[in-house]
This record gives sequence, C-alpha cells and structure tokens, in this order.
Amino acid sequence: MITDQLKTRLADARFQLKVLAETGIVSPMRPDRTLRVLSTLVRGGTTPATAARIAAIKYGEKPFIVDEAGSLSFTQVDRRTNSLARAMARMGVGGGDGVAIMCRNHRGFIESNLAASKLGATALFLNTMFSGPQLADVVRREGPKVLIYDAEFAGLLGEVPEEVIRVLAGDDAEADGPAGEITTEGLISSTDDGAMDFPSEAARFIILTSGTTGAPKGAQRNSPEGLGGLAGLLDCIPHRSGEVMVIAAPLFHSWGFINSVIAMTLGATVVLERKFDPERTMDLVDRHSADVLVAVPVMLQRILELPPHVSAGFRAENLKITTLSGSALPGGLATRWMDRYGDSVYNLYGSTEVAFVSIAGPEHLRKDPATAGRPPRGTAVMLLDDEGGEVARGETGRIFVNNNMTFEGYTGGEDKERIDGFLSSGDVGHFDANGMLFIDGRDDEMIISGGENVFPGEVEDLIAGHKDVVEVAVLGVKDEKFGQALKAWVVPVKPGAVDEAGIKALVRQNLASFKTPKEVVFISELPRNATGKILKRSLE
Repeated sequence: MITDQLKTRLADARFQLKVLAETGIVSPMRPDRTLRVLSTLVRGGTTPATAARIAAIKYGEKPFIVDEAGSLSFTQVDRRTNSLARAMARMGVGGGDGVAIMCRNHRGFIESNLAASKLGATALFLNTMFSGPQLADVVRREGPKVLIYDAEFAGLLGEVPEEVIRVLAGDDAEADGPAGEITTEGLISSTDDGAMDFPSEAARFIILTSGTTGAPKGAQRNSPEGLGGLAGLLDCIPHRSGEVMVIAAPLFHSWGFINSVIAMTLGATVVLERKFDPERTMDLVDRHSADVLVAVPVMLQRILELPPHVSAGFRAENLKITTLSGSALPGGLATRWMDRYGDSVYNLYGSTEVAFVSIAGPEHLRKDPATAGRPPRGTAVMLLDDEGGEVARGETGRIFVNNNMTFEGYTGGEDKERIDGFLSSGDVGHFDANGMLFIDGRDDEMIISGGENVFPGEVEDLIAGHKDVVEVAVLGVKDEKFGQALKAWVVPVKPGAVDEAGIKALVRQNLASFKTPKEVVFISELPRNATGKILKRSLE
C-alpha cells in the first residue's frame, strides 16, 4: 500500500525530473559521464562545489565566466578552485572555518566561494559599501580565518584583526594592490589543481541582511537538501541550459549569488562587470547576445532613465528573461521595461531569511504591476493576524513562509518568529481573489492614523504608478490630531512635473481618505543601499 507521504515524494520527484529535463539540466550523456555526475552528486550533496564539479564534467571547455580579465571555461574554474582551496587549506582553513569575501562582480568572488565550498568552509559575503569600522565590526563578530578582498578596499582593512589572513583577489601587479600581498592568482598558479577529496562538512554561507533598519545581521544557512527549491524556481522562470547571463546584481547579495550557482547548474555563460553602469550593462547584453539579465529593480530604472541618444541603439534582441529581486518593484517599472524590451520580467519576492516566497511573471505583471505573484512549488505561505490565526482572503496579514531554503538563524543567536514550521518574512500582505500575493509593507511600518491601520506600501504603489513620478517612499510620522500620519518623499521625472496637491488628489481619488499623505516632499533621489533597497531611516 502506498502511503500519502510516499505519493507526495513520488509526485515531487516526477515534478523535479520534468522541470530539470525541460531546462536541459537533465539530458542524454555518455554512460561514463552519467555515472560520474551521479557519483559526484551523491558524494558531494547540493553545494556550489558539487555544481562546479558536475559542470566541468558536463560542459568542459565551454565558457563559464566572462569578465574584464577574459574568459574561463567550466574546466578551468573547477581546476583553479581546486588550487585555491588547497592553498587555503595550507593556511589552516578547514570544515566550518570562515572565509570572508569582499569582492565586486568578477571571477574572484565566484572562485573564492567555490574554493571555500570545496573545503566545507563557511563563506561570509561582505557588502562592498561597508566603511572601515563596519567591515572591522562584522569581521570581529563572525571571526573568519581568511579575508579575500579587492585592491580598492585595501584602505578599509586598518581595524581588521591582525590574525585574519589577507588575500588580494586577482594579481597585485594588475590590480595595483599592496606590494607583497598574497594574491589569489599567485596561490592558484603555485598550487596543484588536481581533483580534491570531498569535504566531511557541507558548505555553509553567511549572507548579511540589508541593514535598512539597523546594523546588518549575519543570516546563516546550509546548502539546501535536494533539488526541490531549484526546480520550483525554474518552473516559474524559464531558464534553459547553455544560455548567456549578464549578472548585474551584486554577487555578495543572495540574488546575485544564487544566480551564479544556477548558471553553473545550467551550463550557462556568466558575463560580469565589476561595477554597475546602465549604459555598459546594456552594451554587454547586446555584445554577448544575452538571454538573461539578472538585476535589482533600481538598475532597470537607471537604464530607462538614460537619455534617448544613448539608449536608442540598445537592441536586447535575444533577451528572454529579465529576472529581478532584492528590493520592491516600483509600480509601473516592469511594464515600462517590457514596453521597451519585450515581456521578459520575472520578479522574485523573498528575503535573506526566507529565500523564495513568490514569483511574478510577465503575464502577472501585465495584469497588475503591483503583484508579487504566486509561491513556487515547494513553498507554502500563510498570512496570520496578531493572534496567530489565518486571515481571510483579501485581508492583510503577516507573511509566514515554509520551504527548504529558509535560514537557520542569525549568527548572533537571534531568530525570526517561527510558527508551526513557518518563518516570518517581516512583511505584511494579502492574497486577492485570484490567489495573487500583494505586499503591503513591513510589519513594523504599519501606523495607526485616527484609529485606522495604514500600510505605506499600498500608497507607495499608487504614487509610483503616476506618469510623472520616478520613485517614492512613504513613512509614518507623528501627528497631533491623528496620532500618526503618512509622509511621502517623491522623486519626479523632472522638477515641477507634479506638485503636492496632485499627489494628494491621486491618493484621495483611489484610496481611503485617511491614507492621504499629510505632507509630500520632492527630492532628486532616494537613499539606497548596494542592492537597491531604500534606506528609509535616512529620510526620517
């Protein structure tokens, strides 16, 4: 007799096989290669190191990384990271030890992460916008043995503990780094690149939270068990084996990082540029006939803001997927992009802690640009009230998520709220009549104005959809009459394009009167962090 649990497992296995076959990840191979791939997966588990090893078996000399230093094949990256891992092992790095990485988007980041994974070490991804004191604080708190960094950050290392071994990413002669510094290229060129034993510990990662409401925390997570999470994502975003991906999103952020791992799994070529530049990014898309652009929403905004004489030549003829995450997608941005470059936008709503929550594809965003879409297979979402009960369809509740990708907790010992295996995302939202998820704001941003609960997100989405508004942030402020009221910071397309009365009239005409901002301030741009999230505390 087949139990319900076994039926579920069989159905999940069929689903995963179907999706992986459609993408081309599972495809016919010579029997000897098939055995090597299966053996590697069983022995290594679902880690970045395993993805690199399997990619070398399947894709060999096909180009994997293209950056300013040139091109590297899958085989080259596998061998180079063997060398780097061995060199770090001689420095005392082993299973569970920390390897901090402070690199921009280039081979150094990906190779450092893969080398750490091959040792079963813990990779700590550092924000490239850190100041010296912030860097030192995080390194002291997390305690890595090695810090791999770009030469441009050398001046920030003064307060980093002396016992942390410093390794310069790349070649100091090329990067103009500190004289005599240990470099990754030097370590790679002087160390054996033969196949390595599998580590006794699975690779782990510490991804720092965005720190938009305080100091960044270290969110720790293991490599996921199985391929269910990947299959759920690929079922919603139609990646295909062998595609070309321009990754503009920062690699130190979870969105950039996970896409670099997806690329290995797909046998995709990854095109990287150290720093984001809107014109340069579109030039890379065209020059490499990219199928995929991986970005955060503000990057699309910057591209669309380029003057016509600059953007007129952008073709993006092969662009099938523009995949976004990392910050809220302003109302209307997706449709403006698709009107110009085709229906390619796939927006993933998630967080460092809960990973995937929902995905909105082109058909969803065409119907309602404000939607966060639907949860992928393998992810369950509950909306709960303050007492822990589920809210009715259409009502706003706190978002709780269950999947196999959620984090283990913060490195400082704290955790997000958990209820019956579901983890709080920290946001509030609602499902509409069609089961589409909408994000109403952060659960700590709700204000009570004249006895009514008000979430800024709904007001932000409405104002952001105005034709003369580039972007907007709405916050609660103190109000003598109502206790609290909303205040809006608006970036117009040009000075004077819209006034305060027009913004207030728009809100009054479309939402309840108590949601109308008490004050509207016009500014040239909103403060953001490296992943494009608005730093609202800087507006208060």
